Amino acid sequence: MRKYETMFIVNPALEAEQTAELVQKYQTLISNQGGQIDELQEIGKRRLAYEIEDNREGYYVLVHYTAGTEVSKELERVMRIDDNVVRYLTVRVGE
Repeated sequence: MRKYETMFIVNPALEAEQTAELVQKYQTLISNQGGQIDELQEIGKRRLAYEIEDNREGYYVLVHYTAGTEVSKELERVMRIDDNVVRYLTVRVGE
């Protein structure tokens, strides 16, 4: 089991309920795959450094979790498919 940190940016056009459902979806995915969420920070709407898909803002979410490598791969696969996730980045936290 390794420690990971994933930050993803959600489309700001979504309503609060839809954003909460999306965050819950990824929490559930990590837990169901055998991972453990250590910390979840919903940073909120922030201005992007540059325009992405005609958006100047994004809703930022940061997740720290402990899991196997297959969990992070599955999480990234699902995020890549989801149109409501503008960008994502997963890094392994050093020992």
